Amino acid sequence: MRAIVQDEYGPPHVLSLGEVPIPAPGAGDVLVRVRAAGVDYGVWHVMTGLPLIGRLGFGLRRPRSRVPGMDVAGVVESVGAGVTAFRPGDEVYGAATGAYAQFALARPGKLARKPANLSFAEAAAVPVSGVTALKAVGKVAAGEKVLVIGAGGGVGSFATQLAAAGGAHVTAVCSTAKDGLVRSLGAQAVIDYTREPLTGTYDLIIDIAGRRPPALLRGLLSERGRLVLVGGEGGGRWFGGLGRLPAARLGGLFARRRVETPISLTRTADLDALRDLIEAGAVRPAVGRTYPLAEAATAVGDLVARNAPGKLVITID
Repeated sequence: MRAIVQDEYGPPHVLSLGEVPIPAPGAGDVLVRVRAAGVDYGVWHVMTGLPLIGRLGFGLRRPRSRVPGMDVAGVVESVGAGVTAFRPGDEVYGAATGAYAQFALARPGKLARKPANLSFAEAAAVPVSGVTALKAVGKVAAGEKVLVIGAGGGVGSFATQLAAAGGAHVTAVCSTAKDGLVRSLGAQAVIDYTREPLTGTYDLIIDIAGRRPPALLRGLLSERGRLVLVGGEGGGRWFGGLGRLPAARLGGLFARRRVETPISLTRTADLDALRDLIEAGAVRPAVGRTYPLAEAATAVGDLVARNAPGKLVITID
């Protein structure tokens, strides 16, 4: 089958189109014929091997998995022994191993029925970013003030919609080029970080961009507000954006303002919840651009350069 392969760490050019065997589903596996796959920073981390601490999981000298990609939408091709939740022909979306290929393996607990009102490309934009946003937003009350930093990206576009759907007043932080997108997703105010500083007081701050000191963000919280730190691509080579998380948690131990650093794993229950919201019209994926499989390296490069708003998606014939 055709797949994107990677045999070393490095910039996008280490990703190339090649031929690999179709994976065989073992007991408890689902083989998905991939129709589309999402592009997220997890792919960039595995591609570059950064931060270096991540290589404990990715592989010390080279990636353990030759084929990158996690977000997936497609059709069940076959199932392994013991799988009863899905059968061949089912349209699914979720998280898989090696999604940048014509076929990929997934566990049933990481898949769900694809939203009926989405194309495969749209559905592939949802799993990782949508679940991350779902955990970050949590429960918001009508009238609460929410600040979403990085609102024009994959996670941010979902967080903006989820907070707005909960009745919150959402202020989006993004670049000038993404102003129209975030307003269309429900943001009632926009701070253009290229032109103005962060101001205001908020009940919830979701920082997806990951480059601002937590102490600065805590200063923008209401008395019992909460700060949610999602990932982070800044910092040094060893720990990257993860370096600010321990200090942020310690700083929140002795304050009423809570600091949260959620770990989001793609699970069927969360995918079901997102599908219900999508089919009800409360949330929609914001697909900024699609790429053929052969242009996966370009897609990852555009993600890092922030050349397109919303979520980037790779489509597979």
